[in-house]
Amino acid sequence: MKTSFSQKVYEIASKIPAGKVATYGQLAKLAGSPRAARAVGMCMRNNTDINLIPCHRVVAADGALTGYAFGGVDVKRKLLSKEGVVFNGEKVDLKVSQWKA
Repeated sequence: MKTSFSQKVYEIASKIPAGKVATYGQLAKLAGSPRAARAVGMCMRNNTDINLIPCHRVVAADGALTGYAFGGVDVKRKLLSKEGVVFNGEKVDLKVSQWKA
C-alpha cells in the first residue's frame, strides 16, 4: 500500500523534537519530493492534531516564522521560545535549532 505524501510529511514532522525546527523544504526532501515545500506548508495548514504533529516546529528556509493556523505567528514564536528554540532577531537561528533528521 502506498503512503500519501501528506501521511509521509505528518509522520516525519511528528518526530521533530521539542527545541528543534525543520524547514518546509527539509520535510519535502525527507518525504521524497524535494521541490514540494509549498505542499508541506499545505499539510501543516491542514493538520488537525497539533499534539501528534507539532506543525509549529516547521519554519521557512531562512528561519522565518510563517503562518500558524492555531493562533498566528505570535503564538508559534511563543511555543518555540518555550521549547528552547534559539532566535536571531525575528528568525530561528537554524545553525543552532535546526533538526538533523
